[in-house]
Amino acid sequence: MARTTRRDTARALLRTYGRTYADEAGIRLTDTPQPLYRLLVLASLLSARIRAGVAVAAAKELSAAGMRSPRAMARATWQQRVDALGRGGYRRYDERTATQLGDGAELASAEYGGDLRGMRARADGDVGALRRELREFPGMGPAGADIFLREAQAVWPEYAPYLDAKALQGARLLGLPDSPEQLTRLADGAEPAVLAASLVRASLDKDAAATVAEAAAAAR
Repeated sequence: MARTTRRDTARALLRTYGRTYADEAGIRLTDTPQPLYRLLVLASLLSARIRAGVAVAAAKELSAAGMRSPRAMARATWQQRVDALGRGGYRRYDERTATQLGDGAELASAEYGGDLRGMRARADGDVGALRRELREFPGMGPAGADIFLREAQAVWPEYAPYLDAKALQGARLLGLPDSPEQLTRLADGAEPAVLAASLVRASLDKDAAATVAEAAAAAR
């Protein structure tokens, strides 16, 4: 049997883990205010020390409760935010996060009129500037900024390929190069956001190396 190549591994990775977190959360990401705000909320939830599945479930519950825009989030009561987070299983950080979401919604309205495309305009393609804008939001640390950028590159292509340290950790785990340019070439035209999410998912799965290797060998 022929040896699997790094391209085989990349293809198997994408087949196995190729889904963005925005898609999992039911966010049809477009360069419009509501999906971008929902992505910001999702990134904030995912950045906590909690399972990704719980963060995604909590984001869905906030959306189902109507908190899909800064205005709606700010108008919801603190208890309504806590309850929605709790329904998603996000209980360890629910009270603090409910406060941060309310404060962040106020900031989004005050700074950008509720439209996060204002961040894109201010940053003007400077990833460092955009990260600084993101980190102004309560609870949004470096990890949250990375999560937002990994997903937002699907609609803000000037930041692609955005493969942060967590994504590159997944690449190394699978024996792939840790160069964003090389990884993009191996991905055969896959969307950078999908590639980034695939690599992050692999980095979080202790069985990823074996799973991807088996999938790559089976496809030969």
